[in-house]
Amino acid sequence: MKRIGVFTSGGDAPGMNAAVRAVVRTALYHGIEVYGIMRGYSGMIKGEIVKLDSTSVANIVQRGGTILKSARSQRFQTKEGRQEAFDQLVNHRIEGLVAIGGNGTFTGAELFEREFGIPTVGAPGTIDNDLYGTDYTIGYDTAVNTALDAIDKIRDTADSHDRAFFVEVMGRDSGYIAIPCAIGGGAEIVLVPEQVQSIDTVIETLQVARKRQKSSFLIIVAEGDEEGNATAVATKVKEAIPEMDARVTVIGHIQRGGAPSAADRLLASQIGIAAVEGLLNGMRNVMAGIVDRKLVYTPFQECISRKKMINQGFMRMVEILSV
Repeated sequence: MKRIGVFTSGGDAPGMNAAVRAVVRTALYHGIEVYGIMRGYSGMIKGEIVKLDSTSVANIVQRGGTILKSARSQRFQTKEGRQEAFDQLVNHRIEGLVAIGGNGTFTGAELFEREFGIPTVGAPGTIDNDLYGTDYTIGYDTAVNTALDAIDKIRDTADSHDRAFFVEVMGRDSGYIAIPCAIGGGAEIVLVPEQVQSIDTVIETLQVARKRQKSSFLIIVAEGDEEGNATAVATKVKEAIPEMDARVTVIGHIQRGGAPSAADRLLASQIGIAAVEGLLNGMRNVMAGIVDRKLVYTPFQECISRKKMINQGFMRMVEILSV
């Protein structure tokens, strides 16, 4: 293999730039040319492909976002679009790909390889930490710390005004951000998509706490919870406990931005190197990840189809510590 491409796709995550840097410099270390594909699959179709060297990735390890940009591509979901993408890679003589992204990115990569034979190794880049095959994804640690910093500030005002704050964090299909935020932020309740917790249980928990003369509350809600988002949950609680002074805060996209933490820079660098060396060793349709502090390669199909379960011990911690 003489020439590879690297791209970022899906939602951006802090540490993606560190991963790109690691991919580029590992490729150069092994004497391989490396090209950056701008805007994910969309840029691949359009031929937005640029040669990268060591200077191209200088001074980016500490930057949030992605210098390669990211975009979603409806066109790539069609056979015609994937043919156009393949033709562009052939024109640039690119023989293999490193895909930095999440579930959708790897779904596209697996189909692309099956149809056109371009080998791809993935690097898990998503703040949700919901990919099977790695204990942590690139961007997760930073996102949790960003959300927790905001939650600490919200708790101050909740305590000052004897209010209940319903704080919504990202996690359409996963509670991996919500749970550590609840534990670290001292929340009374956490609601996550993986575990059904009825609104009646939430109301009962708050009423019991109020009888203990507790006056301020923090309820962390993952955006994809079964009971709805933070606004929906707060509305239901307010109907049952009208005297409760309730407020809603949606932390939103600040969780995706900012300088990556030391943990994310290290993880991104480790996985970026592993992705390139995996390609050189003939691997295809696999994701590089870290499980129990060891490097592993997991087939895309497993990453996509297998559910990464939340730690029930952490859920129990929230219950115990809220007493």
